[in-house]
Amino acid sequence: MTVYALEGYTSLLVLLVMLGVKGFAFINAVLYPTEAYPASSRGTKAAWTIGLGLGLVAQILIPTPLTLINLAFTIAAFVYLADTRPALAEVTQRR
Repeated sequence: MTVYALEGYTSLLVLLVMLGVKGFAFINAVLYPTEAYPASSRGTKAAWTIGLGLGLVAQILIPTPLTLINLAFTIAAFVYLADTRPALAEVTQRR
């Protein structure tokens, strides 16, 4: 195995992980009800789904994982998963 092959496999792994994170965040954002977003004070459903959807499309169309646009959308997906998703879960939990 050469260094170039190792770099290629690492790049592919990073690409797949980033694609998975963005895909999960987008699908999760779509599944929450529209009313939950303002109730949790985390923006609107349209803003999150459009932003996360654009990130997913950008990841598919620009398959280089370390471009600035892919990194920015990956950070947005992580912000959604770390901050917005728990707040939405708290608002929509069944009692």
